[in-house]
Amino acid sequence: MNEESRLDASQVRGKNAPEKEYSKYFEKVYQPPSLKDAKKRGKETVEHHAFTIDEKYKGLGRGRKFFIRTYGCQMNEHDTEVMAGIFEALEYTATNDVNEADVILLNTCAIRENAENKVFGEIGNLKHIKLAKPEVLIGVCGCMSQEESVVNKIMKSYQNVDMIFGTHNIHRLPAILDEAYMSKAMVVEVWSKEGDVIENLPKVRMGETKAWVNIMYGCDKFCTYCIVPFTRGKERSRLPEEIIAEVRDLARRGYKEICLLGQNVNAYGKDIEGLNYGLGDLMADIQKIDIPRVRFMTSHPWDFDDRLIEVLAQGGNIVPHIHLPVQSGNNDVLKIMGRKYTRESYLALVDKIKTAIPDVALTTDIIVGYPNETEEQFLDTIDLYERVGFEHAYTYLYSPREGTPAAKMKDNVSIEDKKDRLRRLNKVVEHHTESALKQYQDQEVVVLCEGPSKKNEAILAGYTDKSKLVNFPGPSEAIGKLVKVRITETMRYSLNGELVEILEPVGVEN
Repeated sequence: MNEESRLDASQVRGKNAPEKEYSKYFEKVYQPPSLKDAKKRGKETVEHHAFTIDEKYKGLGRGRKFFIRTYGCQMNEHDTEVMAGIFEALEYTATNDVNEADVILLNTCAIRENAENKVFGEIGNLKHIKLAKPEVLIGVCGCMSQEESVVNKIMKSYQNVDMIFGTHNIHRLPAILDEAYMSKAMVVEVWSKEGDVIENLPKVRMGETKAWVNIMYGCDKFCTYCIVPFTRGKERSRLPEEIIAEVRDLARRGYKEICLLGQNVNAYGKDIEGLNYGLGDLMADIQKIDIPRVRFMTSHPWDFDDRLIEVLAQGGNIVPHIHLPVQSGNNDVLKIMGRKYTRESYLALVDKIKTAIPDVALTTDIIVGYPNETEEQFLDTIDLYERVGFEHAYTYLYSPREGTPAAKMKDNVSIEDKKDRLRRLNKVVEHHTESALKQYQDQEVVVLCEGPSKKNEAILAGYTDKSKLVNFPGPSEAIGKLVKVRITETMRYSLNGELVEILEPVGVEN
């Protein structure tokens, strides 16, 4: 099909053509939130396949450029790295100018309504590019694409979109692109066989110092506020040998830090039948690899077991920082959230971690203004924060997400009360964050220098092993290296210092 006829077809869509039925795309993906169904799907077999590009797709991108805009979490950013790797394997060239691109992808986030609104706004902004260059392909992928209501909205209102595909279908990108070039209609592929894990996916890393490594996909916890179990699917783990091989390769290439990624990393390995090997065992094996820093996210307190604590306590290249989302400090609210632990069990876990790792830095996530949350229940959250002494927290106002159980609850906490509680909570968070940072005054710390500060290019910036941001003047030779910095000033959320020396990274034996 030539580009003129393709544009004609796209202009006709929605006017003369009969409205298509898109529900078939969700036969295996979109279901009402159900813990019962979650348990059933967890029994499906996890299959592992190696990624390959069919001969007929090779060279598909020769002479073409691609652009990806990413919204949301580290998992989305890592998905972008994978898609960029596939594009380059097809011989596309990356561009930072959306106006130069032959393929434009929006890699979307579904966690919050504001994120979705930004994406719809951006799709609208791209209409002028499609009118000027009808041969350009525009695609929407990521978590939003796994939501039936979102896909239907795009189908009806955004005829400039050529492709919609989900998080489970990234490995199908060559076939999706090929079909989009030839098709008269939008290419929609959001179905999935959730048991599949695709290995050997190519990646274009966003930096040369720190790297993300997916160890598992999906989540089976079904917290009542969260859309992730439906957009990312069931929990499914990669094979240990594949993860270890990827980490070894990153070490050989000179990376100084890796972060093991998963929606619930603590559940790693539990879905693979006959595999008596969890996150603690994986961390123990990665401790032996010559890479200076290893961290992981995100943890669910329910799956944080003694074996993992035992391995973390051994230190080595595993950083003494744990992000452990609590969400609320009240048992009734935790129950409504479907968090599967109590205030008491969470505090007991924290005590166990602190006993094994006395210098650990704990951070967390908290939602305020959940449906039915009372003032007294909110104060339980403040009390828990004080007891744990978190060094930082990411705090959020509750907002309903369509498709989650919480969205069906009456949102009976006023926006005024939500904002007031967030303000009071943030005041406590700021106090503890400042207190934690003041302890570094006049101390020498080891910083992984990532590059110029975002606020001042004449200043370098990096993070300690406890995830404390440090700004300091220094030479460009320090970038990408571990350096020793003496702290000269503590700020509200960061530290300022002076360079003492550039260190050669000291690894552990292979």
